[in-house]
Amino acid sequence: MLRDNSAKQHITVDNAEFFPFIISMLEKGHTATLRLKGFSMRPFLEDERDTALLRRATEVIVGEPVLAEVSKGHYVLHRVVDVAGDKVTLLGDGNLNTEHCLKSDVKAQVISFCRKGRRTPDYVSGRKWRTYSFIWMHLRPVRRYLLAVYRRWVKLFGPI
Repeated sequence: MLRDNSAKQHITVDNAEFFPFIISMLEKGHTATLRLKGFSMRPFLEDERDTALLRRATEVIVGEPVLAEVSKGHYVLHRVVDVAGDKVTLLGDGNLNTEHCLKSDVKAQVISFCRKGRRTPDYVSGRKWRTYSFIWMHLRPVRRYLLAVYRRWVKLFGPI
C-alpha cells in the first residue's frame, strides 16, 4: 500500500489562463469545483473559504449565480439580476454596482455551494438557497447599510 505524505500545495494561476481551461472542461460535460476568491458574494460566501460546483451554462435565469466573462479575460461569479434579450445584468451579493455581459458570455451555472468548510452542499435549486436569494434580492435598496455593518463585524469577529 502506497501512502502519500506530501503536503498539499496551493498554486495561483491567472484567471485569464485558468478559466478558459475550466470552461473547455465544462463544455465537454464535466463539472468543476472552485474555491471562491474575492468578496463580491459576501456576506454569505467568503473569500478562500467556500466552494462552488459549476456546470456548463444551458440557460440564464434571473436570481441564479453564474460564471461570466464581463470583459476580455475578466471573469466574475455573480447573480443574474436581469435579462433583456441578449443582454445580461449581473450583481455580486456584496457589490452595489452591476456588471453587464451578453448571454454568450455566461460560461457556467452554479449547481451548489459548500459553505463554512462543510461537505454538504447547499443546492441553488433548494429551498434554503431560494429563500435566501429572494430575501437578499429584495433587500437591494438597503444593502449598502447591511454590507457596511457586516464589514465592521468581520473586522472585529471574523466572517459569519
